[in-house]
Amino acid sequence: MSATGFAAFFADTSAPLAVVLGTNEVASAVAVKLRKAHFSIILSHDPYPPVIRRGMAFYDALFDDVAIIHGVTGERAETALELAGATSRKNCVAVTTLQLCDLLALRRIPILIDARMRTRFVTPDFRYYVGLSVGLGPNFTVGENCDIAVETIPASAGALVAEGSTANDDGEPDALGDVGRERFLIAPSEGVWHTPFDIGAWVARGQSLGNLAGLSLHAPMEGVLRGVARDGAFVPAGVKLIEIDPRGRRARWTGLDTRSRPIADATLLAIRDAQKRRKRAPGFAQTPF
Repeated sequence: MSATGFAAFFADTSAPLAVVLGTNEVASAVAVKLRKAHFSIILSHDPYPPVIRRGMAFYDALFDDVAIIHGVTGERAETALELAGATSRKNCVAVTTLQLCDLLALRRIPILIDARMRTRFVTPDFRYYVGLSVGLGPNFTVGENCDIAVETIPASAGALVAEGSTANDDGEPDALGDVGRERFLIAPSEGVWHTPFDIGAWVARGQSLGNLAGLSLHAPMEGVLRGVARDGAFVPAGVKLIEIDPRGRRARWTGLDTRSRPIADATLLAIRDAQKRRKRAPGFAQTPF
């Protein structure tokens, strides 16, 4: 890449930079929406929980696999030069294992979007380290650990939360063909997961799909694999390991799912609104995002 492009990565005057924590399908939908709105995007991978809807996520770019969603390509980047190159290319986002502390050491982060969808951990407060902090999903309270939040539970996905807290995870997934949580296979224990199957494969009820720490696991129903943890991944106990789409010819395992679209739309709206408010505030030029 050119020296100009490399310098632009470190300058706040270039295309607005947004760092998205997470490489799951929601984080990826947000990345697609913002990239098409001319933001520069870095997705920082979080290993917990494992990404299973990999056809709807940029996660596989970390393994140098093709990861394209709605015309946007995820490109692995592990150095400042690679980050600068990926974020400067048209219809491209950077996908990295570098964590927030590593990225903060490289440059100021105007916009941070926490899309890790963590339901079991306390969510830290990053507001003092970034220009704008947007929280997606449970465990966010506006004014305590984010500047604004977006609901992600199916019943209210995409609702903006300008004050108070987001809803707790109710454990109820959105239905596919009138099938709810029974389409998921939950890891009974922690361990390394091995499987010969990939996204999009058709499986029969009771078919062995792989083994977790030596224990053979079987499909809970027939259908298409909409989600499956990558072969060789370490999987904690109690997380989703497999998702089956029972809808036959209507099954989908790539692109943006129904829940992710309004969340991505709301995230962009929240950022745009915050930008307008900041411009109207005294001294905004000293703290742009």
